[in-house]
Order: sequence, then structure tokens, then C-alpha cells
Amino acid sequence: MYPDLHRHLDGSLRPSTVLALSGAPMPEGYRFRAGMGLAAALRCFEFTLSLMQSLDAVRRVAAEACEDAAAEGVSTLELRFAPQLHGQPVPEVVDAALDGIAGRAGLILCGLYGEAPGVLEELVDIGASRPGVVGVDVAGGPSPVHRFGLVDYAGACQRARRLDLGVTVHAGEGRPPAEIAVAIEVLGAHRIGHGTSILDDETVVDLALRRGVTLEACPTSNMHTGVVPSVAAHPLQAWLRRGLRACVNTDNTLLSDVTSPEEHRRCGLSEADLAVVIAHGHAAAFNR
Repeated sequence: MYPDLHRHLDGSLRPSTVLALSGAPMPEGYRFRAGMGLAAALRCFEFTLSLMQSLDAVRRVAAEACEDAAAEGVSTLELRFAPQLHGQPVPEVVDAALDGIAGRAGLILCGLYGEAPGVLEELVDIGASRPGVVGVDVAGGPSPVHRFGLVDYAGACQRARRLDLGVTVHAGEGRPPAEIAVAIEVLGAHRIGHGTSILDDETVVDLALRRGVTLEACPTSNMHTGVVPSVAAHPLQAWLRRGLRACVNTDNTLLSDVTSPEEHRRCGLSEADLAVVIAHGHAAAFNR
């Protein structure tokens, strides 16, 4: 049975649900494609988010995401989303997602690069009072126009840790490994989303090894955003040879048109390495 710890709710709708909520199939221009770049990939969420501006839609997508994951053979599932983007009071959006999940997955609340730190602080408050919320995330990516940078979220992330919430951070997604070091040392990340550049700096590798940090590999997504030229070129196997903890994840089942079994198959791992990454994923799940 597979773990999937990095699956975005707003990137994992069923095609039939897109049709039901929009009245039309998923537009081709909003699907991921090889080498499109992170900025273009993030713009694809504008369409799926537009379909999830009601509590009923959030509840439905969360429930279906759990059903779909179970059908894929995923036994350890965490779903993540940014409830502040769904057009309704944030606590109610979180509760709607938890209603849909109904105990079948952990829920991670995402703050976004560039947002005021107070947004993530609010998500920590909301998550700490709801057992179904297992962690917080800093998602998206940095931009030169952002007023706030990664270090500005340290207070919220460290407080999340004190409240027994897991902390994961999108870092090193084709960007310098120093970002990964900040996520681990300053924000206190237990896990790193993507982290593809980590091997570029041996001191960051050693830091991750010392702290027992797990890397959330999303090879198909990384190929789509152009971070790696192909799934075969993803550094996952090199991570394992270096002793790093890593698991394999879908990121967005709709936008990347992938399932957990297919994502694991594409990595081309030996049976022994496949067993290792599956074990890492189960062990790294956030529990409350």
C-alpha cells in the first residue's frame, strides 16, 4: 500500500467533477505540460480554484480525493490546500474539507509564499484546534515582487511545531539549496516539498541527514515545471544512495494526470529501493 503525503486538493479534482462544477471538460490550457515552468503551473490553479468557491464543492472534492486515493492503493494519505483561497470564511472552509475527509486522510493547511505572515499564523491557530489537521505548509514559490520571504514565516512554523503540528515547506524546487537550509534550520521543517537541488550543497545534505528530514519527491510534477528534464533524470535514486529519506508523491493527480502507483512505477526503482521509499513515506506521515 502506497503513501502519498504531497497531494494538493485543488490540483486533484476528478475530471467528472470538473465537468459537473463547470459544465465543461477541463480546458487543455490548464493542464500541466513538460517544461512549462513553475509560474505557468501555478496559474493553472486559477481554474480549479474557481470551481471550489463553495463549502459544498470543497467538501465534495475532499471526499472524492480520499475515495480516489483508496482506489489507487494509497493507505497513508495527506491532502493539502490553502483555505484562504476558497471565497468563504477560512475556519468554515477547513471544516468543510475535514467533513469530506471524514478521518481518511490528514489535512495540511498551506500558507503561500508572498502572503503576510499573519495568514499562516491564522492557519496555525485553526489547525491546532482541529485534530484532523496534521500540519502546515509554505507552498508556491518566491518572487522578486513579494514583500515577504521565507524567513518571515519562521514564527508561525516554529509555533506550529510547539503545538504538535507537522511542518513541511516547498523549498529547493529548482532553486538554490540554501532555501532548503532555511526551511530546516529557521522554519523547523520536518519535511521538504520537492527539494530537487539539495545535492548541490553537501552541507545541506548533512543538515537534512542530521535532522532526519524527509524529502517529498514529486517527479512527474518536477518534469512538468521544468525542474528536471525527465522523470528518469530526477535525483531520487541519488538521494537514496546518499542516505537521504525520501518518499514519492503525486502532487496533483488532475493537473499532472497521474496516480500514486503510476508515479512510483515511473521512478524506475529497484524492488529494494521501492520498498525503502514506501517505508519512508509511511514513517514520515504527520500524526496528531
